[in-house]
Amino acid sequence: MAARRPTAHQFTRAATLLQGQIRRAGETRGFAVTRLLTHWPEIVGEDVARVARPVEVSYGRQGMGATLSVLTTGSQAPMLEMQKERLREKVNAVYGYNAIARIRITQTAPNGFAEGQADFSYAPKSRLTSAPDPVVTRSAAAVAEGVGDEKLRAAIESLARNVLSRPKQ
Repeated sequence: MAARRPTAHQFTRAATLLQGQIRRAGETRGFAVTRLLTHWPEIVGEDVARVARPVEVSYGRQGMGATLSVLTTGSQAPMLEMQKERLREKVNAVYGYNAIARIRITQTAPNGFAEGQADFSYAPKSRLTSAPDPVVTRSAAAVAEGVGDEKLRAAIESLARNVLSRPKQ
């Protein structure tokens, strides 16, 4: 059986589309394995990922192993300092060999980065939803009024509600 040739009509996974860009961005900071950045909570555990994040991998001149810089708040640094060896083992398991020889812990203020608060959580931010505007709801119902199929009418009404409630720019 002949192998299928890819065509322009086939779908491509988003991960494959972004893989090159993520790799280039990671390599500028020394991350040869971008999985360290993208799967940080799974590698080190949720408890460590909540208080620390990887910043940079720097390689020495003699090539005797790299140094991983980890950013954390000042209050969490002593606890992370005691877990450095276990953290190094977990990170080296991702690389598959002893790529990381040292871990350097960098402290930041609790109110953190220039953009605002230092947020080490990887959980998605919850959106605040407000009650739908009654005028928008009535307009959306009027748009979908003539449709006979119940599921299609609900879908059109939902689409109309979303379009009509968007802020005008």
